[in-house]
Amino acid sequence: MSDLSGVLCVDKPLGMTSHDVVGRIRRVAGLRRVGHAGTLDPLATGVLVLALGRATRLLEYVVGHDKVYETTIRLGQSTATYDAEGDVVAERPFTHLTLSQIEAALQPFRGDIIQQPPLYSAIKKDGQPLYKLARQGKTDVARPYRPVTIHELTLLSWEPPHLTLRIHCSSGTYIRSLGHDLGEALGCGGHLTALRRPAVGEFGIETAVHLNTLTPENIISHLLPPDTAVRHLPRLDLPETTAADILQGKPLSKTDDLSAKLVRAYGPEGQFLGVVAAEGKQWRARKMFPTV
Repeated sequence: MSDLSGVLCVDKPLGMTSHDVVGRIRRVAGLRRVGHAGTLDPLATGVLVLALGRATRLLEYVVGHDKVYETTIRLGQSTATYDAEGDVVAERPFTHLTLSQIEAALQPFRGDIIQQPPLYSAIKKDGQPLYKLARQGKTDVARPYRPVTIHELTLLSWEPPHLTLRIHCSSGTYIRSLGHDLGEALGCGGHLTALRRPAVGEFGIETAVHLNTLTPENIISHLLPPDTAVRHLPRLDLPETTAADILQGKPLSKTDDLSAKLVRAYGPEGQFLGVVAAEGKQWRARKMFPTV
């Protein structure tokens, strides 16, 4: 199956790292060239987008997509890792909180916000992941704040001490930080006890395959075409002559009215040619997929 190429939407099980999932897919597919479009914590379940074979070249176009999460926050306790895997570092009263107080505390977290990543995260400082520095006792490492966007923040339930939220956010948002910061805003502290990702961009949980159901015999039936990774880009259809030219790396005169910087190009028979970029009044090859 070394010629396998495509996109695979997996429902990641609890307890596995994204790297674990890649390893499992490599073994099932008998293929070394497997990658994922952004990590999902071991504590989290849900959509993990992977690519196999030549389609891995398109993963960079999935990484920046918005995400949707559903999370449960345990109020009244703060942990070192901002989730249930870390030691409890503080406990404060929470039983006085009302639904209206919680709704009011959520409001400042909607829209464009500034967020500080958790100390226990994979962000690197001087080449070392922060979580490794934290385990070495280096807890005073500077963590630069970063802008993120919370498009939707909905309170699904409040069953003390557990608060369940649905979040639609920009790529790069740390839900653990959001849970911690909300707990601080409420004055009682908080940490994540559950996290599920129902969607990454246009990849929804309804199309995801459970990892344990994949076998060498059926994996090909679950693969999506490589251009699924770039279906959010505008489409450019090319006639036979210009399709052959762009595949050979020749620039094309831009005669269409597309204003996008990147498009997905197709040949006269609807075959996916690759991603091309606008440079002035020309289209130039960016990531091409000639027929093999």
